[in-house]
Amino acid sequence: MAKSSKVTSELTNVRDYIRWAASCFNENQLYFGHGTDNAWDEAVYLVLGALHLQWDTDPTVLDARLTSEERLHVCDLIEQRITRRTPVAYLIKQAWFAGLPFYVDERVLVPRSPIGELIEGSFSPWLVGDEVRDILDLCTGSGCIGIACAVAFPKASVVLSDISRDALTVAEINCKRHHLGNRAELIESDLFTNLPEKKYDLIVTNPPYVDAQDLETMPDEYRQEPAQGLASGTHGLDCIRAILKAAPEYLNDYGVLVAEVGNSQAALEQEYPNVPFLWLDFEHGGNGVFVLTAGQLQQYKNQF
Repeated sequence: MAKSSKVTSELTNVRDYIRWAASCFNENQLYFGHGTDNAWDEAVYLVLGALHLQWDTDPTVLDARLTSEERLHVCDLIEQRITRRTPVAYLIKQAWFAGLPFYVDERVLVPRSPIGELIEGSFSPWLVGDEVRDILDLCTGSGCIGIACAVAFPKASVVLSDISRDALTVAEINCKRHHLGNRAELIESDLFTNLPEKKYDLIVTNPPYVDAQDLETMPDEYRQEPAQGLASGTHGLDCIRAILKAAPEYLNDYGVLVAEVGNSQAALEQEYPNVPFLWLDFEHGGNGVFVLTAGQLQQYKNQF
């Protein structure tokens, strides 16, 4: 990788730095999995984020010259992305989810769940917007899922729950950023342990679901995320087993559970072969997300 002093003398505008970053990323064979899937989009994400510019900024800005201070800052972030394999979201302290910006740092996973696509569609056809009043985001992390749900269902209150106090600190930052006020309640809890007895219209969760083998072989970029938010036992099912067992007691009669289990989908199906998990397809990619209604959870609760 070229030294910053040489680069800053040869590159001038935003477009130059995006092109150079993309070349460096390809040359160093980085892994892309935190919101992008290729070097060019990763470079756009980093450079624009470093300069506090939005993705949909006026294209003419790409020809704007960087100040000396900006050049050094962008070069430093590019170098960290390459040498430390640090996810871009941690470098610029921001990630986008369901069309909304969120503050993130190393205390939480980088938002990337395909559940965002469901939120943008208001979980249709399982929920009717005006009838949704109470939502639980279990294992909330940065709060992105629960907060995006609150935006999608403006009449609803949202409980954001996580075992990690550090994660809840980040979630609180994002609640304030999106002006949720008293519509959001943050609770430190190991799954349902510390939650009050209450029924929800929607329980949505992206819990830890990475199995032991995947955890050992995952790219360096993922190793920078908190392991507590990823690991879930030998088969990746420790958390989801507990959620399935308790969820029936926390859902209204017409409520639904939406959960992501990623690559542990096959293991979950094998463990509960009679449960009619509805596995969803996504237009923008992603897998391992299922829906179960309150009625189904009650019907099969003896199997959990």
